[in-house]
Parts: sequence; C-alpha cells; structure tokens
Amino acid sequence: MDFSNHSGFTIKACNVRKANEKGRVENGVGYVKKNLLNGLEIPDFSVMNPAAQIWLETIANVRIHGETHKRPVDLFTKEQPCLQIAAPDQPYDIGTVLSVRASSRFRVSHETNRYSVPAEYASTALTLKVYQDRLCIYHQHKLIARHVRCYDRHRDFEHPDHPRALLAQRRNAREQKLLGRFLTLSPKAEAYYQALAQKRLNPRHHVQKIVALSEIYGAEAVARAMDDAFTYQAFSCEYIANLLESRQRLLPEPGALHLTRRQDLLDLDMPEPDLSAYGTDLPDTEDTQ
Repeated sequence: MDFSNHSGFTIKACNVRKANEKGRVENGVGYVKKNLLNGLEIPDFSVMNPAAQIWLETIANVRIHGETHKRPVDLFTKEQPCLQIAAPDQPYDIGTVLSVRASSRFRVSHETNRYSVPAEYASTALTLKVYQDRLCIYHQHKLIARHVRCYDRHRDFEHPDHPRALLAQRRNAREQKLLGRFLTLSPKAEAYYQALAQKRLNPRHHVQKIVALSEIYGAEAVARAMDDAFTYQAFSCEYIANLLESRQRLLPEPGALHLTRRQDLLDLDMPEPDLSAYGTDLPDTEDTQ
C-alpha cells in the first residue's frame, strides 16, 4: 500500500505480523484463492475489479465469519470511524539522521563533500539530517546550518556568515595586541589613549601609526613626544610624527676641540709679522721728543 506525504515522497507501508499470526494471514489469502479465483477464467485483468467487488458484496462480506461469528460488513461499519485518522499538519520527516563532529575548520563532511557551520561550533558534536535536496545541521535540537545537497564529490561549501565570529575574534585579538604594545611605550600612554578616544573618531588608526613610529624612531623618542603632547593638548599621530621629524632635523651643538697629537698643541712657531704692507715707516721716538 502506498501513502504519499505533502513533500511528494512515497513511503512503503507493510504489514508487521508476529510469527503466530502468519497462519491467519495465509488463511485469508487461501480463502480468496479458493472462493474467488478457483476455476475462474480471466481473459483480461481489467475485469477483476468489478468481479471482486461483486464477490465482496454478495459472498465475502455478508457471510458469518468463523472467528468472530459476525458478518464482516457489520464489523466494518463499527470500525470505519476509527480508521479515519486526520493527516498530520506537518509533512512526515524522512531525513536520515547522522551523528557527526565538525572539524577544526568548522566543516561537516558527508559523501566526501564538506559543508560549513558557524565558526563557534568547530570541533563540536552535531546532528546531521540528510534529505533528498538539502542538509540540515543541528546542535542540541537547534538548527544552526542549512545547505543545498550536492551530489558531486570533493566539494567545499561555506556560508558567508559562518566565519564572521572567527574573523571578529581574530580582529579583537590583533587589536588587543596592538593596544598592549602602545601602552608599554610610555607611563602616560593610557591617558593619551583615553584622550584619543575622546577627540578622534578612529583612535585605533592613531594607535597603529604611533606604534609604527616607535619602531622607526624608538620608544624613548615617542615617549618624549607624548609628554610634549600633554603640554600642548595635541592628540594625534600626525602631531607625534611631525615632532619626531623636526627633532631629528636639529643639528647637535658643537663640543670642545680635543687634540690628540703633540704637534697640534698651542705651542706653535709663528713667523715675525711683516709691516711693510702698511706703506709708511714709523717715526723715530727721539725726534718726537
């Protein structure tokens, strides 16, 4: 007997009998063979339905049954209301249920294909329901992923929303590492960061630039620039960069001259001065007196 559900799938229903009931079933089959089909010539199977209907109405259903001692037609009238069961509201679930475990790359494998789940369920025991056209993945009766079933082999399918949690976690880890490096530059780095957060729309950009400047000019120079920033209330990576560049351009003050050789000392031999360049002789001191 065939029953069709709302999804278009066909379910085969079979009679389940106990071992001691098998003879009763065979007796019914034998009754039909001996009373309906015995000696009946069938030129065409199309005539069997009307012939069987007449036989049921005139012989089989109106006889006194040997087991119940009642007519089958009378018993069927009493049992018929109990046989009219309403169809379920939801289609019959014919999915194949499998226990699976997601990989470290948040994938579930089925028939050599890999299907993604949200990243937070990596390496977690899950339940996979396989249908003819789709795959549904559950965690503790909660649907966490749905994919179109693929009948190819060795394919990988990733939903664009599934790696978002992992990417956000990695981004937060990078930002925490960057902030940690920034806070080690100066004792005033934490206060400087709070000022950046109040005055700038994107403090992370300024923190990243200042950390990069510390790799070029050194942490001591950046710490000194931060101290000056509090004096002038200037909070930005551009101010720190300009201050570091301007200080690097300043020439160092000249120091004392240190002579290392004896001949370079101040005990020097100087020639007599030549006064002929003045053009006149000096007057005699006796004549002037």
